[in-house]
Amino acid sequence: MKKGKVVSSFQEAVADIHDGATLIVGGFGLCGIPEKAILALRDQGTKDLTVVSNNCGVDDWGLGLLLANRQIKKMVSSYVGENKIFERQFLSGELEVELVPQGTLAERIRAGGAGIPGFYTATGVGTPVAEGKEHKEFNGRMYILEQGIVGDFALVKAWKADTLGNLVFRKTARNFNPVAAMAGKITIVEAEEIVEAGALDPDEIHTPGIYVQRVLLGENYEKRIERRTVVQA
Repeated sequence: MKKGKVVSSFQEAVADIHDGATLIVGGFGLCGIPEKAILALRDQGTKDLTVVSNNCGVDDWGLGLLLANRQIKKMVSSYVGENKIFERQFLSGELEVELVPQGTLAERIRAGGAGIPGFYTATGVGTPVAEGKEHKEFNGRMYILEQGIVGDFALVKAWKADTLGNLVFRKTARNFNPVAAMAGKITIVEAEEIVEAGALDPDEIHTPGIYVQRVLLGENYEKRIERRTVVQA
């Protein structure tokens, strides 16, 4: 029996993500990524996706799995340096890439979730980032117009959720997840723990349930390290 916004399986949660959809995906590197939803989407085989995320994971984990399965048509990202498959697909022309400064990307997603269609920023002026964009001067400084981003779906990872979709994130795993949750027309959240409505202290809630449509319990998460650097003792 469904309780609140809780759904029973990841397959059910992603079933209506259609070919050609735009996804906003939380996480930073491999920290706070919605790994179970990504796996379900890989198994479903949905293709021609436009994915908006800080980066594209690594070759064998996270969004890199969708790349390897050739399900992503376009990436909107701020950093892509840890993924060899990404590099090959981009250089071959198979993958379209829009590189966005990290702060601008965060604000474009936040603006989309807040119903703001665009904003001006000085970041990128005088670089290829500004090409083709409207320029406007404010107080003697040049700015460019950036558009807010709204996704057909958002995939989010939370630490705790209640049955109504109120979310709590843990430390650095918070990263892009709160703004991603705001900007999806349908937001799908996987959480390490789901509690009853009213069990969360209102003061500790980072994202209110109004932004969330589906909640799932995720278990047995892998604590991967994106890049390990060691020194001789």
